[in-house]
Amino acid sequence: MSGATNILIQFKRKWQLLNWLEVFLYAFGIAFLVYFLLVNVLIAMVVFLSVGTIISFLIKPWSSNLNRVTTYIDKKLDIAEYSTGLLLKRKDTLSGLAQLQQHKVLETLKKNLNTIKPPNNVLKASLVMLAFVLVGLAVYQFNLVEYVKGTSPKRPASESIAFVPIDSTETNFKPPNITDQLVKVRYPRYTNIGVFKNTNMNVKALEGSSLSWELRFDMNIKDVSIESMGKSYPMQLDEGIYKKSFVVQASGFYNFKFTDLKDNEYTSKLYSIEMLKDEQPNIKIRDIEQFTSFDFDEDMKLSFRTDITDDYGLADAYIIATVSKGSGESVKFREEKLNFDNPISIGNKRQTVSKTMQLESLKMEPGDELYFYVEALDRKKPKSNQARSETYFAAIKDTVSDQFAVEATMGVDLMPEYFRSQRQLIIDTEKLIKNKPKLTTKDFKFSSNELGFDQKSLRLKYAEFMGEETDFGESIESQEETPDHEAEHSEEDPLAEYTHDHDNENEHNLVEEKDKDKKNNPLEEFIHDHSDPEEATLFTESLKSKLRQALNEMWDAELYLRLYTPEKSLPYQYRALKLIQEIKNSARIYVHRIGFDPPPIKEDKRLSGKLDEVSNFRKNEDLKIPEVYPSIRRTIDRLAQLISENKMPTTEDRVLFKNAGSELAAKAIENPGNYLKTLQQLKLISDTNQSTQVLLRSVQRGLYAAVPSKKPNPSKKFVGQSEINELLINELNIND
Repeated sequence: MSGATNILIQFKRKWQLLNWLEVFLYAFGIAFLVYFLLVNVLIAMVVFLSVGTIISFLIKPWSSNLNRVTTYIDKKLDIAEYSTGLLLKRKDTLSGLAQLQQHKVLETLKKNLNTIKPPNNVLKASLVMLAFVLVGLAVYQFNLVEYVKGTSPKRPASESIAFVPIDSTETNFKPPNITDQLVKVRYPRYTNIGVFKNTNMNVKALEGSSLSWELRFDMNIKDVSIESMGKSYPMQLDEGIYKKSFVVQASGFYNFKFTDLKDNEYTSKLYSIEMLKDEQPNIKIRDIEQFTSFDFDEDMKLSFRTDITDDYGLADAYIIATVSKGSGESVKFREEKLNFDNPISIGNKRQTVSKTMQLESLKMEPGDELYFYVEALDRKKPKSNQARSETYFAAIKDTVSDQFAVEATMGVDLMPEYFRSQRQLIIDTEKLIKNKPKLTTKDFKFSSNELGFDQKSLRLKYAEFMGEETDFGESIESQEETPDHEAEHSEEDPLAEYTHDHDNENEHNLVEEKDKDKKNNPLEEFIHDHSDPEEATLFTESLKSKLRQALNEMWDAELYLRLYTPEKSLPYQYRALKLIQEIKNSARIYVHRIGFDPPPIKEDKRLSGKLDEVSNFRKNEDLKIPEVYPSIRRTIDRLAQLISENKMPTTEDRVLFKNAGSELAAKAIENPGNYLKTLQQLKLISDTNQSTQVLLRSVQRGLYAAVPSKKPNPSKKFVGQSEINELLINELNIND
C-alpha cells in the first residue's frame, strides 16, 4: 500500500509546513518591531532566532506523525468510517474483509482528502504579525521612540551648572547654587517630533528649533543672563524659575552669568549649540535607461519607478518634462509638469512612485526628443528643500534621412553614388589596421584594395581642378584587344579575386577619356619625378602647386593600399589631408566684421608729439597678506611672557583674551569638540582671577593647535655679510 502511505505522508508534510509558517510569522513580527524600536539589524536577527526557537518548542511542528494524521482524518471525515489506520498496515497481514475496507478507505481519501485542512493557526499568526508590523511602522514614522526619550530625561547622565565668581572680594560668603536646570528642544512642527527635555546644557538641535532654558537657584539673586557670541540675553523670572527661549539659526557657544544680591558676579563654563541641517530629499530612478530611442512603429511608452526618501517627510514630487521639436535655429521647446500615477503621501519618509508616459500623449512626432527629471520637495518651513534627479532622455527616430540630391533643373545626376573624403579614408585605414588580427588574409586584402579604389576616385576628382587628370594616374586610353595568351594569363591572376571587375582606368566616368602614348619605361606610371626645377622653388607655393603635391601624396597612398600595406599608406594620406586643408584655408574669403567703427584721425594732430591731454594711469595696491587670527597670536605671545615671568593676567590681558576667545569661537563652530575645552579655559582666565601657571600653559597649548601655520610670504630681506666675504667681493671687483 505504498500509494496510501504516500497520501498520508503528503498530508503530514503539509501539516508540518503550516506549523513552521506559524512559527515564522510570530518571530518575524516581533523582530520587525524590535528593529524599528532599536534600529539595529543584529539585535533584530537575534530576537528573530530566539523567539522562533521558543515558539517552535511550544508548537512542536516536528511532532506530527502518521498516527496523528490518521486520527485527525477519522475525526474530520465521517465516510472514512474510522478505518484510516488500516492504510498503515500491510495487506498480507489483514483478513479479506479488512482488505476490502482498506481498499474502500483508500478510494475515499483520493476523492475527499482535499476537503480537509490540517489543523493550524496561520490566520491568527498573520494577524499578530500584522499588528507588530503596524506598530513598528507607526513608531518609526512618528518618531515615538525619540518622543519617549525626550519626555524622560536622564538627569544623572548630565552635570550641574557650576558657577565661579568674578572679582569677588568676600571669602566667607556662600554663593548661590543651581537646584534645577532644564533645556527644552522643540523641533519645528513639520517634523512631527515631540519636545526633548534634558539637563545636559550641550545641545544638538535641528535648524529652526526652539530652545528654552529653565534655571532655579537655592536663594534669591538679582539677575541672570545668557551670553552667546559676544551678546547678552537676560532671562525672565517666572514663579521662581528663570526662563529664556530663542530659535536656533546657527551653531555656537554660550554660557550663563548672574549677579547676586551683593553685586557679586558669577559665570559658568561654555556650552555648545550644534545646529543640524535638514537634508534635501534623495531621489533614485529605477527600471529605465539613461537614453531610450523608439522607432516610429514601436509602442512609444516609458515606464519607470522612483524611490524618494527624506529625513523628516516628503511634501511633493513631480516630473518636469521638456519636449524639443525641430533642429538648428528653428528648434522649439515645450515644458510640462507631470504627476506620478500614484499620488505622494505627504509626511512619508520613504515612498516609491511609478510613472508610465506615452510619448504620443505628449504630442511627440518622429525626430522629437524628450528630456525629463524628477523633482521632490520636503516639508521644511518656510522654504522647502528641493532636490532633482539626473536628466533622462528619450527620442523618436526620424523617418526622413538626408540624401545627396541635385537641382531639379539638371536632367541627369552625374555625381557618383558613393564618394569618400580624405579624412574618411584615414579613419577607415586606421580601423583596418586595428582589425587586421581579426580578419582573414582574403578579407584584409579585399578591404585594402577597396580603400585603394576609393583613394583613386578621390584623386581623380581633385585632378579635375588641375585639368591634368591623365598625368596623375593610370593612362586612360582605349583598350586594344587582348591576345589569347594574355587572356589566359589574366584568368590566372592571383589578385583577380581581390579586385573589382570594373576596376579600370575610368570605371565611374569620373573624367573624359583621352588618348596617350605608352611610355617605354614600365615603371613610369608608378613613380614621380620630383627633380623638376619648377617644383624645386624657394618661394611660396601656389595653390596649383600645392594641389599637384597633394595629388602626388594621394597616388603614393593608393599604391601602398593596392600593395596591401595600409600602415605605409597612412603617412601619405595625412600629408595629403594637410595640403587639402591648407588649400581650403588659403581660398577662404574673409569679410570685415560689423561692429566698432573708429573715429577718423585728425591730420593736424597726427604725429605732433603733444601729450597735454594724455593722462597716465597709475594703480596702487597693497599686496600684503592680511594677518590671520591676530588676537590669538598676540595672546600666545603674552601667555609665554606671563609664564616666563610667573605673573598673573592684568585687566588689559583679559580684554586681549576675550578677543582671542571670539576668534577661537568662530573657528570652533565647525568642530566644537576640538576647541571647547580651550574655549572654556580661555573664558575662565578672561573673566575671573582663578588663573594658574598650569591653566595658562594649557590654554597656550590649545591656542597653538588652533592657529594654522603661516604660508611662506616672499619678501626682501637684508642678509649681513662677514668681513671675509666683503674682502673677497672687493678683491673680485678690483680684478674686474
